[in-house]
Amino acid sequence: MPRRRQRHVVGSGSDGTEDSDSSAEREQTNSSESDGTMMSKRQRLTRASTRLSQSSQDTPDLKRAGDHDESPPLTPTGNAPSSESELDISSPNASHDESQAKDAASRDSDKDLSHRPKRRRCHETYNFNMKCPTPGCNSLGHLTGKHERHFAVSGCPLYHNLSADECKVKAVSREKQEEDMKGQDEGNTRHATRHQTPTSKQSRYKEQVTEMRKGRNSGLQKEQKEKHTEHRQTHSNTREPLLENITSEYDLELFRKAQARASEDLEKLRIQGQITEGSNMIKTILFGRYELDTWYHSPYPEEYARLGRLYVCEFCLKYMKSQTILRRHMAKCVWKHPPGDEVYRKGAISVFEVDGKKNKIYCQNLCLLAKLFLDHKTLYYDVEPFLFYVMTEADNTGCHLVGYFSKEKNSFLNYNVSCILTMPQYMRQGYGKMLIDFSYLLSKVEEKVGSPERPLSDLGLISYRSYWKEVLLRYMYNFQGKEISIKEISQETAVNPVDIVSTLQSLQMLKYWKGKHLVLKRQDLIDEWKAKETKRGNNNKTIDPSSLKWTPPKGT
Repeated sequence: MPRRRQRHVVGSGSDGTEDSDSSAEREQTNSSESDGTMMSKRQRLTRASTRLSQSSQDTPDLKRAGDHDESPPLTPTGNAPSSESELDISSPNASHDESQAKDAASRDSDKDLSHRPKRRRCHETYNFNMKCPTPGCNSLGHLTGKHERHFAVSGCPLYHNLSADECKVKAVSREKQEEDMKGQDEGNTRHATRHQTPTSKQSRYKEQVTEMRKGRNSGLQKEQKEKHTEHRQTHSNTREPLLENITSEYDLELFRKAQARASEDLEKLRIQGQITEGSNMIKTILFGRYELDTWYHSPYPEEYARLGRLYVCEFCLKYMKSQTILRRHMAKCVWKHPPGDEVYRKGAISVFEVDGKKNKIYCQNLCLLAKLFLDHKTLYYDVEPFLFYVMTEADNTGCHLVGYFSKEKNSFLNYNVSCILTMPQYMRQGYGKMLIDFSYLLSKVEEKVGSPERPLSDLGLISYRSYWKEVLLRYMYNFQGKEISIKEISQETAVNPVDIVSTLQSLQMLKYWKGKHLVLKRQDLIDEWKAKETKRGNNNKTIDPSSLKWTPPKGT
């Protein structure tokens, strides 16, 4: 008697399986006994699940009949189901009760779960918490007419003075034109040479374009000018300027096509996860001869931020969109050092004092650049109350930016540093300590006690603690008296007493005994510091007070 094969679906992860046992014969002989039939069905389900586990391990490349339904159904939100409860375990091929299938699936879940097919993710997902930055936009529609939502200005129909329906209509017309152009290209000779004479169609098309461009307006009429001016005053930079009647309809349509294509490319990058809304889109910057990976988000204008890579002039700090623009700029840029007064020079190291009120654009660009590598920085555009001290290293091409720190012109809390940064290519070379030492040198000239503004970044805190430790150990090594006063240390080093106490506590050099705080002179730490100083030798990465040519500014 030939064996009959049946297929069963067990749980959401089982495809169909075959049962070639003698269960069919037992069903025919015991058809009058319902209990026996029920038991045979349950045994058949259990053996089917076991057989599925063995077959998937032995022959993983075997194509099952249920492979066409491998992906799970989508939930109403448009994403793949996140839990098993969202999957439908019923199947039209199952000849048994649904409750029995659930019981069998729960018994064999340990075997079944490991062989469940991988779920496919929906490629185009949207974060509905994100909103388009254009004022008044509901994030619906897309400039390309192919997507239901957008989250950036590049895909916003409202920013481009269009509606979502108009974008869809334009997308249909563009597709028709592209199909017509493809048909014309296929009709041409495939083996055409580069210097082939234009065909009659190409000649007619060229004449049409020339005729359309002749009809463009030489200037706007009075009513059109008033309309353009009113639009600009009403929306400012939140909308694209009106482009109608500025050039020919043909050139305007070419521009619209280029906009839509660029927006589509950005949307593909977003779907692939290469760029994400609300995150730092600038991944790298080209700065001089270095290509630097950025660490944090910086509020550059969106048209620059969404590029992914920024090109920055290392002398004037202007930022550009492409290397071609940077190359042209470098050929014309006359800057070879920061603006302002050079207040320090020793060897190749120089420090320039730049007033945020006199050189506002440079200081703003410096702050935007620094934010790419600082987490807690909040100052970007309000630079007028600050002085910037920019350290550079000179060679035959100019003075290259090493780092900088800023300080308030009038600080009520005597902060001598508001923000400090060493460029990544110069880190771990001693320049950070030089900047810190220079800030305290200015405090000594001003006859003040200084301290950095809080909060400090992680790298800044490490640098300051290392500097304070070195200053205290040097003071202890040169101290010849019997009693040490924290106030005297502060007056001589210009370090705030609070910073001195915290450093002494970290070095375990401050003890409380009989109601008094005592400073312990740990000779082991002093000897260790002296050995490092001797090993370091004559290091040029130190600030020489005699090379400073600076007087404290009077007022603002």
